[in-house]
Amino acid sequence: MSADWHSHLRQSAQARHEAHRWRQRRVHRQDAQRLDMAGNDYLGLAADPRLAEAAADGARRFGAGARASHLVTGHSTVHEALEEALARLTGRPRALLFSTGYMANLGVIQALCDSGVHLLQDRLNHASLIDGARLSGARSRRYHHNDLDDLARLLDRVPDASRRLVISDGVFSMDGDCADVDGLAELSRRHGAWLMIDDAHGIGVLGENGDGSVGRRLGCERVPVLVGTLGKALGTAGAFVAGDDALIEHLIQFARPYIYTTALPPPVAAATLQSLEIVASEPERRRHLDGLIARFRREATSLKLPLMASATPIQPILLGDEQRTLDWASTLEDAGIRVGAIRPPTVPAGASRLRVTLSAAHDDHDIDRLLEALLTCQKQESATCAGASR
Repeated sequence: MSADWHSHLRQSAQARHEAHRWRQRRVHRQDAQRLDMAGNDYLGLAADPRLAEAAADGARRFGAGARASHLVTGHSTVHEALEEALARLTGRPRALLFSTGYMANLGVIQALCDSGVHLLQDRLNHASLIDGARLSGARSRRYHHNDLDDLARLLDRVPDASRRLVISDGVFSMDGDCADVDGLAELSRRHGAWLMIDDAHGIGVLGENGDGSVGRRLGCERVPVLVGTLGKALGTAGAFVAGDDALIEHLIQFARPYIYTTALPPPVAAATLQSLEIVASEPERRRHLDGLIARFRREATSLKLPLMASATPIQPILLGDEQRTLDWASTLEDAGIRVGAIRPPTVPAGASRLRVTLSAAHDDHDIDRLLEALLTCQKQESATCAGASR
């Protein structure tokens, strides 16, 4: 029987290789000369020494690990303090910690949905939301990206007696554009649906106070379920769900990814509390980041680079062809700049792109380096095309 399994693994690997989509994991070492424009450290907090010191102090006070799940003995005072701080940030009565954003999304959908629920979500939602819908048993449909008319059409078809859940990313991770959260909230209200927003890429970056694309502006009555992550702009790890008492208590009772896993390490919770203090006290980080985004878009447009419509730190350059995307990423790597080379199945066929992510840790010189390297990509491509036409 083991031979059958190994045969299956070989066939799967061969198919992935033949499609030229074999994923490779590389060890990235700290290098001051190499620019990271592939990660999600939007505020430049991951390497902030204040977070490192807070984590070290948390380890000394609470231990390196939580020792147990939240419902056994793993929920300490530092976890409670972090949940309270996240509730304040998002303007919600309560928040609940999860170990990862993936687990948070799976946990919420699994706890809220069954075969009697009609779940409608954006076609470009994160994989964790799509997987959550598949695993939940709900009747699931995906509406066209950011298309409220298509969503309204699907909602009109749902039987009146059925529960409805609408789900969208707040900021779409591969395109960088934002959901029309106000429009989604109004449409959901009119159809008696609950709205769930995964604001993984908005928390810390968007909003007047870094409270994201939803935050304090739209309360629980308009966005009943708000998910956020700690491992992007906040620079640490983990995730949370924010909402009213009824939602949080329901998740504590029924969200299996919350119940049956060890709690977030206390040093991570302590570091995140420090991160939230920095987000509140240093709004200039967001202003600096906004300035870098505006400058990059202005100058990239002058170079006629195929930018996608994004005002967030995620700045995709749509190249279309997979090999072209890999070639451009390789040229940037040679110039000491890491960017994401995003190909199917992560994005649709014909929509391969460089996923450039900007951070408050970058400066104008870094933007100059990036633009110069992208110009080199263009020149190399033009030279190759000219040579081929001779």
